Amino acid sequence: MTNYIYSANNNAFFPTSFIDAYSDFNLSDAVEVDDSVYLEFITPPVGKIRIAGGDGFPAWGDIPPLTKEQLVEQAGTKKQCLMAEATVSMAPLQDADDIGEATDEELAQLKAWKKYRVMLNRVDTSLGADAVWPTPPA
Repeated sequence: MTNYIYSANNNAFFPTSFIDAYSDFNLSDAVEVDDSVYLEFITPPVGKIRIAGGDGFPAWGDIPPLTKEQLVEQAGTKKQCLMAEATVSMAPLQDADDIGEATDEELAQLKAWKKYRVMLNRVDTSLGADAVWPTPPA
């Protein structure tokens, strides 16, 4: 007896010792697999995903490229994160300026961060992976 079955329809392994726990799954296509197959296909190599092979057993396939929508969403998320980081970096510098205690160096840093944040706000995230990102101040 094997320890695992593989279902191509679910593209998943199921431990045979707990098969009753998976009664909600359609396992009509499940095949028994050796532990070596389970171990080989449980963690994908870089750039690969597990797919159901034509023979009903697992196989490796290339990770599909991100869609334009996914790339745009990714760029939008990056922009939000960078804007938040810039705001956090600026806060103590702005505080020092607000109370009249900012040094010349702090004022220069504040100006650089403000310029960066303005440039960051202008990034066209609809370009996705082709968006051009400004360099943050040193």
